[in-house]
Amino acid sequence: MEKSIHSANYLVFLKMLKKARQDAGFTQSELARKIHETQTFVSKCERGERRIDVVELRTFCRAFGMNLTTFASALDRAIGRTK
Repeated sequence: MEKSIHSANYLVFLKMLKKARQDAGFTQSELARKIHETQTFVSKCERGERRIDVVELRTFCRAFGMNLTTFASALDRAIGRTK
């Protein structure tokens, strides 16, 4: 199995994470303030330099006004389209 941070599926996840932020109308700095992190943290997460765990993903989703289940379902569909 390919390391997930370097996989095609993880790249799909990163694109969706960035799009969710943009769709919510946040800059990286605005999101960082909302989740009590730094802009650098958000940037590293979006670029794949820092891996995101499920608890952090939940925090991101809540900041976007999105349910974690909704994000996960959309991710599953998107990954299914890439196979």
